Amino acid sequence: MTNSVMSLAPSTKVLRQFSNIEDVPFEEINEMVAVKESPSVNFLESNTSEISLRELAEDCIVPTWGNQELTISHQDFIRTVVDAATDFYRGETLNTPAIRVSHEVKGRIPSALNKKPSELLPTDKTKFYQRLAFAFTIPTIYETINGQKMELCIGGVRNYNDLNLYRAAKGFEKFSVFVGWRVNVCSNQVLTGDGLKYQLEVSDLNDLYRQIILLLNSYSPAKDFYLMKSLTDTHISESQFAQIVGRCRLYQALPPQAQRSIPRMLITDSQINNCCREFYTNPNFGAKENCISMWDFHNLLTESNKSSYIDTYLQRALNATEVSVGINNALRGYNDKYEWFLS
Repeated sequence: MTNSVMSLAPSTKVLRQFSNIEDVPFEEINEMVAVKESPSVNFLESNTSEISLRELAEDCIVPTWGNQELTISHQDFIRTVVDAATDFYRGETLNTPAIRVSHEVKGRIPSALNKKPSELLPTDKTKFYQRLAFAFTIPTIYETINGQKMELCIGGVRNYNDLNLYRAAKGFEKFSVFVGWRVNVCSNQVLTGDGLKYQLEVSDLNDLYRQIILLLNSYSPAKDFYLMKSLTDTHISESQFAQIVGRCRLYQALPPQAQRSIPRMLITDSQINNCCREFYTNPNFGAKENCISMWDFHNLLTESNKSSYIDTYLQRALNATEVSVGINNALRGYNDKYEWFLS
């Protein structure tokens, strides 16, 4: 496989290997895949903490269902995604996953129930994190837009709040998995509907692995690349930018019935405010000669999305692309659904 985006689709050998997804033997997957060490990518900068795979495996408990059957652990979720990506993009280099967690749930072991908080030893305490997000890039699969390098990126999100752990019998578990481009200079995630499986329901790791392979097999990196590259051909002035962000802020105040008649806008007021500041200050995607491209506009939206909570990160990343592409098409006369943002 070459580094060119034109040949990003898996080789014929790989396509033959996964032509019958149901026959993939999960038991043959290595317990842990060797990946290249790389600095952590801050794709979520607020409301989360960085954690290593070792800490997840050694320092955190794993919640169970009401009948004491184990849920799929965070670390096994990450390993399964890495394994699937390694098998599918065989021969490519994978960077170490950057992992973010939030909403820590603390507890005690039974022998420490009567101790005062000040008397607790590290071995007396238990914890797990309700929410987890992770991502890793494949640096050998890359392209460039406007001089900014992009690498193929794969990751996932998991939220224990999506499960009813009190049910008597084990149920389906929900995971979100994505694949798309990541802009290296700022770690902005380019995400489209083609590269996102939101809340996959799986019964075990074998099922999860197959679903990830299906996603990777159906995703076209070249298609997304050319979609993003088309945004560089359209530029908006400062006054047009002000009109668009003003409409974005008005959207939040619209009555529900009016909102339903307009394409959805999930980026919040505070994130729109951040886009306004970045319009003047961002060295990579801010205004140049009093205008920016729609590619720059998209990156301002995705940059602001880093302040989202884990459970809304993927939806807003996808929405940033929907809004940018929709407004771009409206500006070029291809789509009247987003004309409200320009009027």
